[in-house]
Amino acid sequence: MDERPISPILKILAAVGFLFLLAPVLIVVPLSFSGEVFMAFPPESWSLRWYAAIAENEKMLAAFLFSLKLATAVTAVNLFVAVPAAYALVRLAPRGGDAMMGFFTAPLLLPSIVLGLAMLIVFSRAGLLATPQGMFVAHLVVTLPYTLRVIATALSTLPIAVEEAAATLGASPVTVFRRVTLPMMVPGMIAAGSLSFLVSFDEVVLSLFMSGPRLSTLPVEMYNHVENRADPLVAAVSVLLVVFTLVAVVVVDRSLGLAKTFVR
Repeated sequence: MDERPISPILKILAAVGFLFLLAPVLIVVPLSFSGEVFMAFPPESWSLRWYAAIAENEKMLAAFLFSLKLATAVTAVNLFVAVPAAYALVRLAPRGGDAMMGFFTAPLLLPSIVLGLAMLIVFSRAGLLATPQGMFVAHLVVTLPYTLRVIATALSTLPIAVEEAAATLGASPVTVFRRVTLPMMVPGMIAAGSLSFLVSFDEVVLSLFMSGPRLSTLPVEMYNHVENRADPLVAAVSVLLVVFTLVAVVVVDRSLGLAKTFVR
């Protein structure tokens, strides 16, 4: 069947939409190569001084390393929890499974500022504010629904007939999961891990509530830097983060496909 041609008006609207979405990047990238002391667009001179300044900023580097460790730990725990949970909800199909899935993914429905304020109240009483443990739990609450949803979606697309064939040939349930199901889930786990890492690494609202003078993530440190200074250093950091995010998106697309990841 022949595809219907796309109207010129729709193409123009799509181009305008893409331009609107890419406008911040088109401004930030030139600013990151500015040779000026203050932000000015378009830059009057060009330099790599602000990329070199990143390596000399101890607070920014410390915040980057903490965000990297935090996102890695959160991703590892997310996968450890979400893989068996998704398998139980999708393959075992317990009574009330949809309600449990809705409960586990409920944080996705709350605005970040509401969730952050609630955590601020609870964590302040527990003595977890401005601590690595508190930051870890806060990021885990936000990222676990993403991980669980993606793995559950990937698992629901896998052919159950392969697992049934292995069971028919005498394999135990543990062997079927370890030798058949788990290898087929690897692309979904890669996608879920990548998204979990990005969400944790880029989280700013919750981190603002949970951070303190001696504990700061990279997005929070960038926010504080913009409040105190108006140089293009943050633009250079933003460009590096955009490149990092693009790499992660390519990994997700190549491993599972963006359509299979987000559309059930």
